[in-house]
Amino acid sequence: MTTSLRALAVLALLASGGCAAPPPARDITADKAKLQADATSWFDFYAKADGPGMGNLYADDAVLMPPGALSVTGRAGIGAYLGEDAAKTKAAGLSVKNGTVTGVDVSGDSGWISGSYTVVDASGATVDSGHYLSVHHLTNGTWLYVRDIWNSDRAPLPAPAPSAK
Repeated sequence: MTTSLRALAVLALLASGGCAAPPPARDITADKAKLQADATSWFDFYAKADGPGMGNLYADDAVLMPPGALSVTGRAGIGAYLGEDAAKTKAAGLSVKNGTVTGVDVSGDSGWISGSYTVVDASGATVDSGHYLSVHHLTNGTWLYVRDIWNSDRAPLPAPAPSAK
């Protein structure tokens, strides 16, 4: 084989590598279903005041942004915060119920889900309702919360008047 034929063969091999078919598009139906299942799990863990269970749904560097409170960063801190919050909710005779999923989507290794919730008292009366938005990242084959925020549909209570001294 002459030098020019070898060069031509090498160029043909290199060119054919650039023409390889792209990998097939991933079916995101299962990913969307997993995000919805994780939202249901979150509410189940909350009902049991299972802070570690909730914490395991979050990435190590996740950020939780609860209403009326400072942000909480990290799986352990989020698990502790949510476990304590759920225990206080339960002790007050209240429960938080998952409402309707209002949206869910996936793009590559990022996903999000939004929905509604209600807070009910022991008689079943609604005492609060609101919405949530959670952003997830696919990490080592597992969807984990990386940002999580929720808010009440009701106006915040007015700040207490300063005490007279």
